[in-house]
Amino acid sequence: MTAYEKSKGGGGRLARSETVTVRLDPKLRYLAELAALKHRRTLSSFIEWAIEDSLHRVKLREGTGYNNDSGSTVSDDAESLWDVDDADRFAKLALRYPDLLTHEEQKRWKLIRENGYLWRGRYGSDDKWGWTVKEQSLMLDRLREYWDRFCAVARNEAQASVLPTWADKKSDSKTPAEEIVSSAASSRPGRNHNNYTERRIAGSATL
Repeated sequence: MTAYEKSKGGGGRLARSETVTVRLDPKLRYLAELAALKHRRTLSSFIEWAIEDSLHRVKLREGTGYNNDSGSTVSDDAESLWDVDDADRFAKLALRYPDLLTHEEQKRWKLIRENGYLWRGRYGSDDKWGWTVKEQSLMLDRLREYWDRFCAVARNEAQASVLPTWADKKSDSKTPAEEIVSSAASSRPGRNHNNYTERRIAGSATL
């Protein structure tokens, strides 16, 4: 069993609350306990409140000053960055703030950016499939389908050959261009669940 197969089944869903272990020096802990008493909170409740309060001040994007643009805080972008699904959440962050990605996440994002199976696009005058890396072009249902594989390849736990392929040239495809461009929201590549092999049409995963 490969690494990405082992990881399947854990899912990308998060629990209602998460437990985080933090280290506080004795002075900071004591002062935090006093602040918690003043707020009539437990220490853990006060820490959670303090973190949430700080999100209104931490800037993800500095403002230009033009037209009253003061930038964006973590709190401002919370709704556009959060999703319960790992793949969706990663894509939201990578598309908006790629500078916040770790080295491994940058490798994963490069694999995703350069994989034409995941993006809506069109064949150009050079007969090659092209796409623009933007949120509206990314087919999230396909990314979720292959998420574990992209993660495994980025961690060097699987070969790039496990990733989906696409008809790079129009002449290689037996599928009408308009079908390739369409969302495929309810489509999935054919799969043999025993060996994870996909059916192929001229080098592209079958829709």
